[in-house]
Amino acid sequence: MVLISLALLLWGLDLGAGLLVPLSFSFLFALLLHPLSARLESWKVPRVLAIFICLIVIIAALVGIMYFIIAQLMNFGDDLPELQARFNQLLAELQGFIAERFGVNETRQLDWLRNQASGAVASSGALLSGTLGATTSTFADLSLMPIFIFFFLYYRNFFMDFLNRVFNHTPNESIMDVGYKIQAVVKNHIMGLFLVIVILAALNTVGLLLLGIKYAFFFGALAAFLNIIPYLGILIGSILPITMALLTKDSIWYAVGVAAVFAFVQFLEGNFITPNIVGSKVGVNPLAAIVALILGGMIWGVSGMILSIPFTAILKVIFDHVPGLEPLGFLLGEPPKEQVKPHKDVLDEVAASAKEAVRTVAK
Repeated sequence: MVLISLALLLWGLDLGAGLLVPLSFSFLFALLLHPLSARLESWKVPRVLAIFICLIVIIAALVGIMYFIIAQLMNFGDDLPELQARFNQLLAELQGFIAERFGVNETRQLDWLRNQASGAVASSGALLSGTLGATTSTFADLSLMPIFIFFFLYYRNFFMDFLNRVFNHTPNESIMDVGYKIQAVVKNHIMGLFLVIVILAALNTVGLLLLGIKYAFFFGALAAFLNIIPYLGILIGSILPITMALLTKDSIWYAVGVAAVFAFVQFLEGNFITPNIVGSKVGVNPLAAIVALILGGMIWGVSGMILSIPFTAILKVIFDHVPGLEPLGFLLGEPPKEQVKPHKDVLDEVAASAKEAVRTVAK
């Protein structure tokens, strides 16, 4: 029965992705904006007006990000003829290398490219329709999210009363405690992630500027923003600057340098930046995070990968406070640190051994 219930749950999550994904993002943003809304209400601002101010803040931030991306893409258009000419030159050099090393003449290479292009054109109709459908769905989700956020914030007391009625045998203080802990986990995760993105953007940009890569600010910020997809985002974000280095520089070592910069930044992010900024506030161990990441990607794609970590942390908070589910919360959390007894200093041990040896010789 447990396996059947899990299978039905996953099937339902997959089937209802069109509604559940924007609801999930809206829930997280509502938890993030709740302290600001509550602070405005404490200043005698009506709840409706306070929520609208919160929505204006988040929309203004998103508009600023979109403006930056569009401005950079317009600059790409100015350099497109030069990049295309460089691409053609590199393609000709690659064809000559293949013909010289492997004995495949350029005519056969062109025939193979034409066949591949024909296959791509044949499947481009389905790809285009799928892309348009996904784009339309994305814009529909974005238009619904402010509405969901508004009602999550406006009816928050109503939802709390609902939880008290469902768990009527649980003290209200315990439910409130779980709610505050969930809010703290989400806030720490999102704010910590935002700070990590800012630091990574600065490190990426400095590395690309030192190498003289064009659009260093855009590529650095894009790779840092893609870091919201754990373990894979910065890898995806490094492809564009590596390609730009290949197209605009005369040596392949610039592309190698770009790859080295992103590898070094990824090392710093995984071992120092994220652990020290986010730390154990989320409280999910790496194995549980990777499993949740893969499972979220299987169900909801990129959106599931982004949502997997905060919702796994929320599940851990709930498991920790539900009798009978504490072992699951323990399994999702960080393993307890082993209590290691302090060892004597090496010099003290050497001195003690020397004294014992002297006594033995004297005897």
